[in-house]
Amino acid sequence: MTSEPDVPPGVDPAQPSAARIYDALLGGTSNYEADRAAAERVKAHAPEMVDSAWANRGFHQRAARWIASQGVRQFIDLGSGLPTVGNTHEVVRQVIPGAWVVYVDSDPLVLAYGRQLLGQDPAAAVILADARQPDEVLGNAQLRSLIDFTQPVGVLITAVLHFISDDSDPQGMIAAYMRAVAPGSYLALSQATADQKPPQAVQGVTEVYTSAAGGGYPRSKEEVRKFFEGLEIVPPYDGAEPDLTWVGLWGADDLEMADSEGSRWLYCAVAKRPA
Repeated sequence: MTSEPDVPPGVDPAQPSAARIYDALLGGTSNYEADRAAAERVKAHAPEMVDSAWANRGFHQRAARWIASQGVRQFIDLGSGLPTVGNTHEVVRQVIPGAWVVYVDSDPLVLAYGRQLLGQDPAAAVILADARQPDEVLGNAQLRSLIDFTQPVGVLITAVLHFISDDSDPQGMIAAYMRAVAPGSYLALSQATADQKPPQAVQGVTEVYTSAAGGGYPRSKEEVRKFFEGLEIVPPYDGAEPDLTWVGLWGADDLEMADSEGSRWLYCAVAKRPA
């Protein structure tokens, strides 16, 4: 029998959350029976969703590491999800020891587990806030105590936007974050798509996320590209043009091995805020 995690204040274990379903797909333990049941329903419609979750996680880590290699010393991880192997602060500090990282999520379980993971780390924090509210996030006192907005920032928002409807203006949300950070900052973003996917599988997965996690909004390549307006997309791998690609391919050493069906559920890109 799987051991259930403690239930922090504000968490309803009977109501799945996007962060905990993602954790279940990755094989984590920071989830409840309702989350695991939702993950099983997702896999029933598209078994490659486990591979998709890992492919996205790999993109997140490679992108964060690459941004750090450009000299960026501070990061905001929006919709960060639950702690797992290779968290953002662990990855970027392999490049820049002591890099500052702020995790942002609306799930109280993320707050509880994130604080436990970080302990007394003076250069990292997790805050409970809704990424759809840039003013709330950017005005958070704890975030502002760690992030210097006069210097470049790495803004990470991976596997989050497909839970945000057009009514919430995700494009405007991203623009607000990128206006707030200094020139030379980077955005790493991934978003689920229905492009080239079986309609029945898309419908099934979307219905699960709509009923379990409040919504599912796959977007086309052109719709995802609009999220990068005003930014300079970087080439996703050697020899490529600066454009979107599948999450498995970004920064991959072996493109043929990385080009899996699971990877092709999400577009991604990394882009720079120009001077």
